[in-house]
Amino acid sequence: MGNSSRDDSVTDGDTSNGDAPPSNSSLYSEGEKILAYHGPRIYEAKVQKAELRKNEWRYFVHYLGWNKNWDEWVGGDRLLKHTEDNILKQQALDKKQGVDKNTKSGRSAQTKPKSSTDVKAEKEDHKNNVAKGKKRKNDSGTEKDTAALEKLVKIQIPSTLRKQLVDDWEFVSQQDKLVKLPRSPTVDDILQKYLDYRTKKDGKVTDPVGEILKGIRCYFDKALPVMLLYKKERKQYLEAVVGDISPSTIYGAEHLLRLFVKLPELLAYVNIEEETQSHLQQKLLDFLKFMQKNQSTFFLSPYDGLKSIEGKGKGKHD
Repeated sequence: MGNSSRDDSVTDGDTSNGDAPPSNSSLYSEGEKILAYHGPRIYEAKVQKAELRKNEWRYFVHYLGWNKNWDEWVGGDRLLKHTEDNILKQQALDKKQGVDKNTKSGRSAQTKPKSSTDVKAEKEDHKNNVAKGKKRKNDSGTEKDTAALEKLVKIQIPSTLRKQLVDDWEFVSQQDKLVKLPRSPTVDDILQKYLDYRTKKDGKVTDPVGEILKGIRCYFDKALPVMLLYKKERKQYLEAVVGDISPSTIYGAEHLLRLFVKLPELLAYVNIEEETQSHLQQKLLDFLKFMQKNQSTFFLSPYDGLKSIEGKGKGKHD
């Protein structure tokens, strides 16, 4: 999430089971309704443009029901034909992701195709004032919701880190593996390393950088148990974070990166001046580039099997 709508130079690291199109013909045509991977989920989209670049087809896609600012160039490996089998795959991923119907913003509220079941779910969502694509126009106070989405802080996650997110989801959701805790370096360690890096590069510590890092730590500690954990990780969280322990002293880069997927919707309802927002986007991107530069040392390669971790839990309840 958070990719620039006009960034056509990104080589996406997200994975899918779609076959790459041959170099001499496009697998998807302009105007075609398709399904598109974005992170670990699949969304309905439409091909706006198709261009052959360096023997590789690139597609400019629009995610249906969402602002054009989300439009982006992607490779054929991110796309799927709009077939019944692929729709079932989409629904299976949504179920495994535990799509939250109470999400107020972000694409997670628009993940399933419009079947009759989904229409009923949408009606229920509207009763709870849930933002639901274009139908927000019929809800009370929806102008504010729409305005907030228009002002989303766009965070362009580098392609290698986007692949890291997909691999992370694959390990936990598909392979029943978890990140071994406590992590080293921790979130606190990474934030401090970035502060040291900026201090050395700039020759001084600037107040805005320090405040942004404090904000990231605060958002992480508050958001982790609410929206940054997969269902299979909740028992581990209850066992690891006890008393006054802060999650940022236990968890590491894997979960910190998940925060950057959620930050746009978390910041959507914060009153940020345009100039400040632009500055914030630059700083957050710089931090992500720092994580990307240190990806091999910040991120864990092997995850522990779920059964082995549960064996260490000594019978604690879920």
